[in-house]
Formats: sequence, structure tokens, C-alpha cells
Amino acid sequence: MVDGAGEKGQPAPRMRADARRNQEALLDAAAAAFVASGVDVPVRDIAARAGVGVGTIYRHFPSRADLIVAVYRHQVEACAAAGPELLANSSSPHAALVRWIDLFVDFLVTKHGLAEALQSDDAAFQTLHAYFVDRLVPVCGRLLDAAATAGEINPDLAPYELLRGVGNLCIGADDTRYDPRHLVELVLAGLRRGPDSSRTS
Repeated sequence: MVDGAGEKGQPAPRMRADARRNQEALLDAAAAAFVASGVDVPVRDIAARAGVGVGTIYRHFPSRADLIVAVYRHQVEACAAAGPELLANSSSPHAALVRWIDLFVDFLVTKHGLAEALQSDDAAFQTLHAYFVDRLVPVCGRLLDAAATAGEINPDLAPYELLRGVGNLCIGADDTRYDPRHLVELVLAGLRRGPDSSRTS
């Protein structure tokens, strides 16, 4: 699969809005199927969730690896895009941060559904971790900076540190006796400035 350019260096034609929506619906269905049944879920089950034929999936994603990579990138992009939107529309930067981290946890559940495949030697998966870091760490950084500037949190936590910590808390999320969201909430509560803290760093 090649993104961004066609033959002889010409820009690839932009996907029509309806085609883009259909592909996003397919990727959402695949992500849900991976979480429910693992990445080896039959393609017919993904097609049924998406309301399309099996041939449609193979036309977009000729191999299972293509589909896994596309699901991962789609989830990363959705999480990255949500950061600025939440910051613009939430009641405070801290509220935006909390809501975004909740979305990030949702993403991690999907990611752990893909973990076995992503740890394989398939060359298609080699750059995905760097892609994840490059797209999400800056978004987290903007949210942390905004909340710190507003005096809502202590400004001494690096975005990579927070995302890595949340990621570690989400390991084992498939254990019904364990709720990582509870511990993530405690981490976020610990970032808050006390009532007597100075609003300047």
C-alpha cells in the first residue's frame, strides 16, 4: 500500500468523502472485531460488522497485515485528532486532558488486541511504534502544557512519561478483576495542583 503519491511523483487522488467514510467504518469494525476475537478473527466476521462484502475488505486491504496496520494507524490518527478538538471544546484544559487520556486508554485496549501481531517480524509492522510516539506524544504535550499554564496541574511531567505510565497500567486490561481506568484516574488526580499551590511555575 502506498500513500501520498502516484506514478512519476504525481500526488495521489484524494479519496472521495463517501469512500473515506466507508473505509473508516470498515476500520472501526475491524478494530472492534480484533478486540473481541483477536487479529485472527475471520474476515467474514469483520465484513458482517462493517455491513460490507468480504471482497470489499480484500479490495482495500489485500493481506491481513495491511488491515492490521491500517487499523492501528486509524486508531492513532483518531486519538491524535481528538486532542485539539477536546482542548477547544472542553470546560478547562484539565478536563480536556482527562477526556483525552480516557480515549488513549480506549486505544490501548485495541492496541493490546493487536499486540501479538505487532510483535511479529513482519516488515509491515516495523515502523508502527515510532509512528505512535511521533503522533501522540506531541498531542499529550500540548494538553499538559495548556493545563499547566492554566495552573491546573503541576508542570513537571513529560508527555512521554505520562503515556508510557498509562500504557503500563493498561497491561492486563483483559483481566476482568482489573480495571486500569481506576488507576489512571488516580494518576491524573495526582497531577492536580493543591488549593494552596502557586499558579506560576
